[in-house]
Amino acid sequence: MEMKTLPITELRSLLAAVSDHGKQHLVEVEADLLQTTFLLSEAIEKLGASFMAVHEAVTEQQQVINALMEQHKFDPIETKKLEDFKQKIGNEVNAAVTGLQFQDLTSQLITRTIKRVNGLKDLLHELETHGNEIDPSHEHAAIAKFLEEISHSLHAGSHALSGGLRRSVDQHDMVTGDIELF
Repeated sequence: MEMKTLPITELRSLLAAVSDHGKQHLVEVEADLLQTTFLLSEAIEKLGASFMAVHEAVTEQQQVINALMEQHKFDPIETKKLEDFKQKIGNEVNAAVTGLQFQDLTSQLITRTIKRVNGLKDLLHELETHGNEIDPSHEHAAIAKFLEEISHSLHAGSHALSGGLRRSVDQHDMVTGDIELF
Protein backbone atom coordinates (compact mmCIF):
# COMPACT_ATOMS: atom_id res chain seq x y z
CA MET A 1 0.00 0.00 0.00
CA GLU A 2 2.85 2.41 0.75
CA MET A 3 4.19 1.90 -2.78
CA LYS A 4 0.85 3.11 -4.20
CA THR A 5 0.70 6.30 -2.12
CA LEU A 6 4.26 7.40 -2.80
CA PRO A 7 3.71 8.34 -6.48
CA ILE A 8 0.54 10.27 -5.57
CA THR A 9 2.38 12.15 -2.82
CA GLU A 10 5.20 12.91 -5.24
CA LEU A 11 2.73 14.05 -7.90
CA ARG A 12 0.98 16.30 -5.39
CA SER A 13 4.35 17.77 -4.35
CA LEU A 14 5.35 18.27 -7.99
CA LEU A 15 2.11 20.07 -8.84
CA ALA A 16 2.41 22.29 -5.78
CA ALA A 17 6.07 23.10 -6.54
CA VAL A 18 5.33 23.91 -10.20
CA SER A 19 2.47 26.13 -9.11
CA ASP A 20 4.43 27.92 -6.38
CA HIS A 21 7.54 28.55 -8.45
CA GLY A 22 5.50 29.57 -11.49
CA LYS A 23 3.43 32.04 -9.47
CA GLN A 24 6.58 33.53 -7.89
CA HIS A 25 8.15 34.10 -11.29
CA LEU A 26 4.93 35.55 -12.68
CA VAL A 27 4.67 38.00 -9.78
CA GLU A 28 8.17 39.19 -10.66
CA VAL A 29 7.29 39.44 -14.37
CA GLU A 30 4.20 41.47 -13.52
CA ALA A 31 6.24 43.81 -11.28
CA ASP A 32 8.79 44.30 -14.08
CA LEU A 33 6.04 45.06 -16.59
CA LEU A 34 4.42 47.60 -14.26
CA GLN A 35 7.79 49.26 -13.66
CA THR A 36 8.42 49.31 -17.43
CA THR A 37 5.06 51.00 -17.95
CA PHE A 38 5.91 53.63 -15.32
CA LEU A 39 9.36 54.30 -16.81
CA LEU A 40 7.93 54.48 -20.32
CA SER A 41 5.29 56.96 -19.22
CA GLU A 42 7.88 59.14 -17.49
CA ALA A 43 10.20 59.09 -20.52
CA ILE A 44 7.37 59.92 -22.92
CA GLU A 45 6.20 62.79 -20.71
CA LYS A 46 9.71 64.27 -20.56
CA LEU A 47 10.31 63.83 -24.29
CA GLY A 48 6.94 65.35 -25.08
CA ALA A 49 7.70 68.38 -22.93
CA SER A 50 11.11 68.75 -24.61
CA PHE A 51 9.68 68.57 -28.10
CA MET A 52 7.03 71.12 -27.24
CA ALA A 53 9.75 73.44 -25.82
CA VAL A 54 11.74 73.04 -29.07
CA HIS A 55 8.60 73.84 -31.05
CA GLU A 56 7.94 76.98 -28.96
CA ALA A 57 11.56 78.12 -29.35
CA VAL A 58 11.43 77.62 -33.11
CA THR A 59 8.14 79.52 -33.28
CA GLU A 60 9.65 82.44 -31.34
CA GLN A 61 12.73 82.35 -33.57
CA GLN A 62 10.49 82.45 -36.62
CA GLN A 63 8.73 85.53 -35.25
CA VAL A 64 12.09 87.30 -34.91
CA ILE A 65 13.03 86.27 -38.46
CA ASN A 66 9.67 87.49 -39.77
CA ALA A 67 10.21 90.87 -38.05
CA LEU A 68 13.69 91.15 -39.56
CA MET A 69 12.32 90.23 -42.97
CA GLU A 70 9.75 93.03 -42.74
CA GLN A 71 12.44 95.57 -41.86
CA HIS A 72 14.95 94.49 -44.49
CA LYS A 73 14.60 93.27 -48.00
CA PHE A 74 15.89 89.73 -48.32
CA ASP A 75 16.63 87.79 -51.45
CA PRO A 76 13.52 85.75 -52.39
CA ILE A 77 15.68 82.63 -52.61
CA GLU A 78 16.91 83.14 -49.02
CA THR A 79 13.35 83.81 -47.87
CA LYS A 80 12.22 80.57 -49.50
CA LYS A 81 15.02 78.68 -47.74
CA LEU A 82 13.92 80.08 -44.37
CA GLU A 83 10.31 79.07 -45.05
CA ASP A 84 11.46 75.58 -46.06
CA PHE A 85 13.47 75.24 -42.84
CA LYS A 86 10.48 76.42 -40.81
CA GLN A 87 8.24 73.87 -42.49
CA LYS A 88 10.78 71.05 -42.09
CA ILE A 89 11.33 71.78 -38.38
CA GLY A 90 7.58 71.93 -37.79
CA ASN A 91 7.07 68.63 -39.60
CA GLU A 92 9.88 66.95 -37.65
CA VAL A 93 8.57 68.17 -34.28
CA ASN A 94 5.07 66.99 -35.20
CA ALA A 95 6.43 63.61 -36.32
CA ALA A 96 8.35 63.26 -33.06
CA VAL A 97 5.30 64.10 -30.95
CA THR A 98 3.20 61.70 -33.02
CA GLY A 99 5.87 59.02 -32.53
CA LEU A 100 5.62 59.52 -28.78
CA GLN A 101 1.98 58.51 -29.01
CA PHE A 102 3.18 54.95 -29.62
CA GLN A 103 3.25 54.84 -25.83
CA ASP A 104 -0.46 54.08 -25.98
CA LEU A 105 0.20 51.10 -28.23
CA THR A 106 2.99 49.89 -25.96
CA SER A 107 0.77 50.31 -22.92
CA GLN A 108 -1.91 48.20 -24.60
CA LEU A 109 0.64 45.43 -25.19
CA ILE A 110 1.92 45.61 -21.62
CA THR A 111 -1.65 45.55 -20.25
CA ARG A 112 -2.38 42.49 -22.39
CA THR A 113 0.81 40.83 -21.17
CA ILE A 114 -0.18 41.49 -17.56
CA LYS A 115 -3.58 39.92 -18.26
CA ARG A 116 -1.77 36.88 -19.66
CA VAL A 117 0.42 36.73 -16.55
CA ASN A 118 -2.64 36.91 -14.30
CA GLY A 119 -4.38 34.24 -16.38
CA LEU A 120 -1.34 32.00 -16.09
CA LYS A 121 -1.27 32.57 -12.32
CA ASP A 122 -4.92 31.47 -12.24
CA LEU A 123 -4.07 28.35 -14.25
CA LEU A 124 -1.22 27.55 -11.86
CA HIS A 125 -3.58 28.02 -8.92
CA GLU A 126 -5.98 25.60 -10.62
CA LEU A 127 -3.12 23.13 -10.97
CA GLU A 128 -2.25 23.48 -7.30
CA THR A 129 -5.89 23.13 -6.25
CA HIS A 130 -6.38 19.98 -8.31
CA GLY A 131 -3.10 18.58 -7.01
CA ASN A 132 -4.38 18.81 -3.45
CA GLU A 133 -7.53 16.90 -4.40
CA ILE A 134 -5.69 13.76 -5.47
CA ASP A 135 -6.50 11.05 -2.97
CA PRO A 136 -3.81 8.37 -2.64
CA SER A 137 -6.47 5.71 -2.08
CA HIS A 138 -7.94 6.07 -5.59
CA GLU A 139 -7.41 3.36 -8.14
CA HIS A 140 -4.98 4.02 -10.99
CA ALA A 141 -7.83 4.48 -13.51
CA ALA A 142 -9.55 7.03 -11.29
CA ILE A 143 -6.30 8.98 -10.89
CA ALA A 144 -5.71 8.90 -14.65
CA LYS A 145 -9.25 10.22 -15.22
CA PHE A 146 -8.66 12.93 -12.63
CA LEU A 147 -5.41 13.98 -14.33
CA GLU A 148 -7.25 14.09 -17.67
CA GLU A 149 -9.84 16.41 -16.09
CA ILE A 150 -7.04 18.67 -14.81
CA SER A 151 -5.51 18.74 -18.29
CA HIS A 152 -8.88 19.58 -19.86
CA SER A 153 -9.48 22.33 -17.30
CA LEU A 154 -6.03 23.84 -17.90
CA HIS A 155 -6.50 23.64 -21.68
CA ALA A 156 -9.90 25.35 -21.46
CA GLY A 157 -8.48 28.08 -19.25
CA SER A 158 -5.52 28.59 -21.57
CA HIS A 159 -7.79 28.73 -24.62
CA ALA A 160 -10.10 31.26 -22.95
CA LEU A 161 -7.09 33.38 -21.96
CA SER A 162 -5.50 33.45 -25.39
CA GLY A 163 -8.76 33.96 -27.27
CA GLY A 164 -9.44 37.41 -25.87
CA LEU A 165 -5.88 38.60 -26.15
CA ARG A 166 -5.00 37.99 -29.80
CA ARG A 167 -6.02 41.35 -31.13
CA SER A 168 -4.13 44.11 -32.78
CA VAL A 169 -3.31 47.26 -30.89
CA ASP A 170 -4.34 50.55 -32.39
CA GLN A 171 -4.17 54.27 -31.81
CA HIS A 172 -6.91 56.57 -33.02
CA ASP A 173 -7.20 60.34 -33.31
CA MET A 174 -3.52 61.00 -33.87
CA VAL A 175 -2.70 64.15 -35.79
CA THR A 176 -1.38 62.07 -38.69
CA GLY A 177 -4.18 59.51 -38.70
CA ASP A 178 -4.98 56.09 -37.28
CA ILE A 179 -2.32 53.50 -36.70
CA GLU A 180 -2.85 49.77 -36.29
CA LEU A 181 -0.08 47.34 -35.44
CA PHE A 182 0.16 43.56 -35.39
